[in-house]
Amino acid sequence: MTAPPQSAPAADDVPPRIPQLSPDVPAEPAEEVEERTQEARAAQRELFAHTPGFILGSAASFGGSLVGGAQHGVSGGQVTGDVFLGGKTEIHHHGPTAAAHTAGEIPRERLDALAEVFAEGPVFATALTRLREERVLVLAGAHGCGRYAAARMLLHRLGVPSVHALSEETTPGTLTAQLTRPGGHVLRDLPLTRNRPLRDTHLYAATDQLRKADGYLVVTVEKSPFLSGVTPLVWEPPDAEDVVRARLAAVRPDDTARLLALGPVRDFLARGGHRPAEAAEFAAVLARYDGSPAAAARLADFGQAAVEKQCRDRLGDTRTDLRDKAFLISLAVFDRAPYVLAAELADKLFVHFQRLQHPEQPPEIPVFSLAAETRLERVGAEGEVRSEDTEWGPVPQFTAYFPREDTPRALLAEVWTGHPSARPALVTWLKELARNRRPVVRTRAAAAAALLARADLPSAVALIIDGWAVSQAFGPRVTAANALVLAQLLDAPVVLRLLTQWCTDTHWARRWTAIRALGLLAPLRPELAGPALGALAARARADHSSPAESNNLIESTALLLSVGTRRGEMLSELVRLLHDDAPSVRSLALAAFVRACDNTEEGALVEWYADTGMYEPDSARDLATLWRTALGDRGHTRQALNALHTWVYTAQRSAATAQALELLLPALVVTAADRHRLDHELRTLRAEDGGPRPPIADRLLAVLRPSQNPQHQPRS
Repeated sequence: MTAPPQSAPAADDVPPRIPQLSPDVPAEPAEEVEERTQEARAAQRELFAHTPGFILGSAASFGGSLVGGAQHGVSGGQVTGDVFLGGKTEIHHHGPTAAAHTAGEIPRERLDALAEVFAEGPVFATALTRLREERVLVLAGAHGCGRYAAARMLLHRLGVPSVHALSEETTPGTLTAQLTRPGGHVLRDLPLTRNRPLRDTHLYAATDQLRKADGYLVVTVEKSPFLSGVTPLVWEPPDAEDVVRARLAAVRPDDTARLLALGPVRDFLARGGHRPAEAAEFAAVLARYDGSPAAAARLADFGQAAVEKQCRDRLGDTRTDLRDKAFLISLAVFDRAPYVLAAELADKLFVHFQRLQHPEQPPEIPVFSLAAETRLERVGAEGEVRSEDTEWGPVPQFTAYFPREDTPRALLAEVWTGHPSARPALVTWLKELARNRRPVVRTRAAAAAALLARADLPSAVALIIDGWAVSQAFGPRVTAANALVLAQLLDAPVVLRLLTQWCTDTHWARRWTAIRALGLLAPLRPELAGPALGALAARARADHSSPAESNNLIESTALLLSVGTRRGEMLSELVRLLHDDAPSVRSLALAAFVRACDNTEEGALVEWYADTGMYEPDSARDLATLWRTALGDRGHTRQALNALHTWVYTAQRSAATAQALELLLPALVVTAADRHRLDHELRTLRAEDGGPRPPIADRLLAVLRPSQNPQHQPRS
């Protein structure tokens, strides 16, 4: 299987070209299942409940490592010493003398340069004592903790005449044969498996050989269950401030205190959780600080640049197991969600990767593997028990997350644009997630598609979103709508133009998707309410929609009034549509308003009006206009009266709503017919349980008929 070619990003003023469906896909549904009203609101609640917080929370773009159009990070000039990247520490030397040392003696000048900037950490002294006494030390630690740099410094501090880096192809069984020279030996990240563990017998043999040759050995490993009889020393990295201070002291000793006192530096260190890798790179940027605005921008923007580089390194590291990479990607999709979701669905992605990379081999997934904490350490993530909201109440869950909130979007963008060969497996996996019965899984699939769309919109639409959008079932269409809404919140280019175009598409399902997306989008981006309503009205003006599509138009327009703090502006827009030349547009405005009113969920329009709207003169006037028009329109009178029942029942339970209705009702009476209609409806109103007229109805009748005493009226 080959990956599709990577599409170029769409220009800001050019909508993406959407592939047409194959001829066997019907342009109109044979029998479209009409969505129930409560399902639209439930889908909206799912979107808000399960979307990653950094999308809904900011609803804004992120600058990444671009400041003023320039890429900022550790680039340019010459960088010496260790630069910690992801789960390993590499030696970088940019210049004509650069060389890779996978085996052989490590140059003395490199060890001396590392010694100048090395921060020891809390267990360095203990490690040095053990190495001196035992000659062999296994140093274990998580990705990016600096264990390889520590291994070289331990040998350097012993004063050995030379330090030899052993070949990465060394195995536990061949270890002893390579320890024939005097001095220090370091074996970096010895790969261990169930079939090739490191046993105590291997270390006994190595110790005997080292005594003969007067040598010492440090082996670095990840925390691993494949250490049989071996007691490793767990390396604890130094604080980020110690790393930065040590590196500054080596290159700018007179300015160290001043540089550490800079605002961006204090902010960086205060965030905590930085591994030596990130601290070392930050120190390199800080060492070049010259007080200019560009240098300040590099410091302020360093975090995102470091995250993007770390993601590139993790995905491009050929030594990282494919299953670990699948888990890394899955965790990016399910960041700050229950760990079990990321782990379970990562293995499904791993199967797709295996089939893509080794189609001739059947996929294999170990039933039992590493502990959750170990897997999280391998991908640079953390976990803790948190309460997760469910429909039955809060439930404690072990939640996995990346320390930096911007890691998921950087990681998914890198997978999508930097590794296009992985696209077929990723696309298949996301489509499976969209069919999952769990709302959080479906919503995270939409969020992932939105992040991919921000990185490369044409490809994401063509390969993922459009397939959901043209589905016969409304579930995938909701997922497509959610993906486009979230892509717009991430400021992906031309999404609004795409939705406007789809509103008049020849395929009914694309129209459905666009209509629903516009309904979800406007409350989140109030500045888009006008364009969104304009697109919905344009579709209604065509006046040839099916009953199901008309219902979707009404429901999506009603959603514009469902959330947000600027609902008064939306009411004004609906009032404007009452004067449209097309009767279908006027009908859409009234039907959507009535449906929004006939809702008792938390934050419903009736609650907003009682809390806020009645105190805003323009909002109160517009709402009264819509109520009065809907009640007097023969096509909407019955639905409007039913919605009024909902408000009256709410007023029975809420004093604030009761007061709001007492002020609203007089504004709904212009003619004798208006008064008679409301009077009759209140007199004949039954209680919610079918009992006699509720007391609130009598209070409202008194407002309508101030010269009469409703207490003398017989109860129905």
